[in-house]
Amino acid sequence: MILSCHNLNKSFGENIIIKNASFHIEDNEKVAVVGINGAGKTTLIKMIIGELLPDEGLVTFSKDKSFGYLSQHQDLASSSSIYEELLSSKADIIALEELIRKTELLMKSASDEDLPQIMNSYSVMTHDFELKNGYAYRSEVVGILKGLGFLEEEFSKQVATLSGGQKTRVALGKLLLTKPDLILLDEPTNHLDINAISWLEAFLSNYKGAVIVVSHDRYFLDRIAGKIIEIDNTSVLSFPGNYSAYANQKELLRISRINAYVNQQREIKHQEEVIARLKSYNREKSVKRAESREKLLNKMQVLDKPLEVNNEMHIQIEPNCLSGNDVLSIVQLSKAFGNNKLFENVSLEIKRGEHVALIGENGTGKTTLLKMINGIVESDHGSIKLGTNVNIGYYDQEHHVLHMDKTLFEEISDSYPSLTNTEIRNTLAAFLFTGDDVYKRIKDISGGERGRVSLAKLMLSEANFLILDEPTNHLDIMSKEILENAINHYSGTVLFVSHDRYFVNKTAHRILDLTSLGLNNYAGNYDYYIEKKDLIYITTTPNNTDNGVSPTTETSIQKNDWMQQKELQAKKRKLENDLQKTERQIANLETRNSEIEELMYLPEICTDVRKLQELAKESEDNQIELSSLYESWEKLCEENESTTLLP
Repeated sequence: MILSCHNLNKSFGENIIIKNASFHIEDNEKVAVVGINGAGKTTLIKMIIGELLPDEGLVTFSKDKSFGYLSQHQDLASSSSIYEELLSSKADIIALEELIRKTELLMKSASDEDLPQIMNSYSVMTHDFELKNGYAYRSEVVGILKGLGFLEEEFSKQVATLSGGQKTRVALGKLLLTKPDLILLDEPTNHLDINAISWLEAFLSNYKGAVIVVSHDRYFLDRIAGKIIEIDNTSVLSFPGNYSAYANQKELLRISRINAYVNQQREIKHQEEVIARLKSYNREKSVKRAESREKLLNKMQVLDKPLEVNNEMHIQIEPNCLSGNDVLSIVQLSKAFGNNKLFENVSLEIKRGEHVALIGENGTGKTTLLKMINGIVESDHGSIKLGTNVNIGYYDQEHHVLHMDKTLFEEISDSYPSLTNTEIRNTLAAFLFTGDDVYKRIKDISGGERGRVSLAKLMLSEANFLILDEPTNHLDIMSKEILENAINHYSGTVLFVSHDRYFVNKTAHRILDLTSLGLNNYAGNYDYYIEKKDLIYITTTPNNTDNGVSPTTETSIQKNDWMQQKELQAKKRKLENDLQKTERQIANLETRNSEIEELMYLPEICTDVRKLQELAKESEDNQIELSSLYESWEKLCEENESTTLLP
């Protein structure tokens, strides 16, 4: 065991954050801390590292164990280059290397008398140098830098000139190079692209030490975590397994608690009724029995009513009109800023109802492409054409669609003047803005709050083509799941950029991977993209050219996938439409038979033999048709379940 936390309590004023938290971390264990925004995740981490003192309780590290901590925000003001900054974490190895070089020079001029002692010292130092991976430490630094998404031409950049996200990546790199026994990371994936996150997953999974990570990236947590520590309403609970396992266990626990509470309340009510009835008999024996039951009831440990989360957003997005089947057509699009070429020859088509995710490394131009579709940025070459009746709703991660000097109320009322004050307040309340919050100015609220205002405007827009740029940024896990549900039930078309692979996996029908050379198309969700991307890599590597596989294999695989997937999608849509039609027919006939049954009991009909015969014949015909429809419905259900869009 590397860390033990026992009965930790922490409050700020009257606000209780953490209550009686107890858990332990084993050597090499990978642990995730989860909870809604404001639950106390960062507070718990700061108590572990000693930056905050608990009001009560004890944090104990095993003897001679080291830890390293990465906070969410870094403000490195170093004048060193990126490479030099990471190299500084290997200062002990560099010092040892310099000492070895000096000793080598000393050996050349040493006397025969001193040489054995110097050589012995040299042997000890070189052995220590080898144990510390001294012969590969520079390669290790370069590997970390490239893994975190830095290009070689960026290695010489001065750290002080970097953006906040880049500084965080530098700090993360330094921490990983120090190799402490316990790594603590607070939202490490916030400033990483998908490739860098995948690299970090592999690094942490294979890391010979313990890891505690706070993250809202559920795909990341699924890949690395072996235990989940949840902070919920001041309570801290541990769950074995990754995030998906935790989510299942959490739901079962929630249902169990609700059932236990309901059953106990039912029993309490029953006992109270029995006690009242016994007392009403007004006999000594009955009164004593009532008093005995009262004592048992008073001793009962009453369960608290399970708290339903009351800070959920309520998102329901629906288009106001149907667009044409062809929603977006892009042909041979190119864009560069000066000598910086983002992409060229980008062509794509998006059809009505598709949910398309645009992914790619940082700097490939994903956000720029969305802005070009919205007419905010002009293209250098190529064409962009929107289909008939296409009405765009745009979510901008930089929130340029918001007016910084307006209040939240004004932002909604000015954009949608037909809404009443009550409707505006209800809309904002659905996105967790209540009371005087609605009079805050946009410039005074956090990035996450601005994101919620943008989502509120998007919901009101009734657009039939949503273009979303990093919509899950700054959202906690619960809010992400609510947004996922809204997108999945949205009947319009969606094109979005996201680094949240779990979100992509849950909502995308198709993946577009943007590179400097154009777009690669994958007709499935993120898991499908990973599978096919690996297959394409294997079949197109130079080592495989002896087998007759050419670089065009990638294109042909994608084309075949695309055609096959479109056929499956068409089949799936037809099956679902047939199912809905059959269910409507069944419902109509069942309703009619119920009406017939009621009619046959009416006085004016039950005495009319001819009318009764007509109704009985109609009911019999309906039942025959229903039997056929039930059989068709079962077959359609089976066929629909067996028709999957992913291999």
